[in-house]
Amino acid sequence: MRINKLLSNKGICSRKQAALWIEAGRIQVNGEKCIPGQWVEAEDDIRIDQRPIWQCEKIYLVLNKPEGITCTAAEDVENNIINYLKYPEYIFPVGRLDKASRGLILLTNDGDLAHQILAADNHHEKEYIVTVDKPFGEDFLLSLAKGVNIGKVTTRPCKVQCLGEDTFSITLTQGLNRQIRKMTKHFGYTVTRLERVRILNIKMENLPYGAWRVLTEAEIASLKK
Repeated sequence: MRINKLLSNKGICSRKQAALWIEAGRIQVNGEKCIPGQWVEAEDDIRIDQRPIWQCEKIYLVLNKPEGITCTAAEDVENNIINYLKYPEYIFPVGRLDKASRGLILLTNDGDLAHQILAADNHHEKEYIVTVDKPFGEDFLLSLAKGVNIGKVTTRPCKVQCLGEDTFSITLTQGLNRQIRKMTKHFGYTVTRLERVRILNIKMENLPYGAWRVLTEAEIASLKK
């Protein structure tokens, strides 16, 4: 695999950070300076600053993300999620939850697991509680459930349940950019509050707003299945 992916999978650094280290000449493969995008094998001698690479302990966190925090590890983005957590080890968010939304977001240094969770073909469930700007009828929910044309794509059928005159839960199996906001906008509604409450088997379990916790061993095992 490419050197960037290997270092990310081992929890050492992000692929972007690996590219910066390569440019700076800090990574060597079999005694030679690593080149951008280089492919490596398991038996290769890979070193960072002359130190053999290491396998980091895997980290799995869940955060009840506040509104206003951006789900990116990019240091140049104001109010990014990494600066918010100030976690001492390298981690990254699994997917995204837009800045105006709140709720459950996973963070890890396990690149392989993150990829499996995000892979669209796996149809992994993500559940949200949504409030819109005016009351709706049953036809609105039925239309959401069938799938909505939001431009270049029609969303997959999904589960929808009424929770009040202007609030519903929706369970998606894809993660299109601002998907729920675009779906509701198609029918003339504007989202006023959007909260993710579940990814696969992971729930916040009364996690306070803005707080984070480490996943339990049972939760991690279930995710890896």
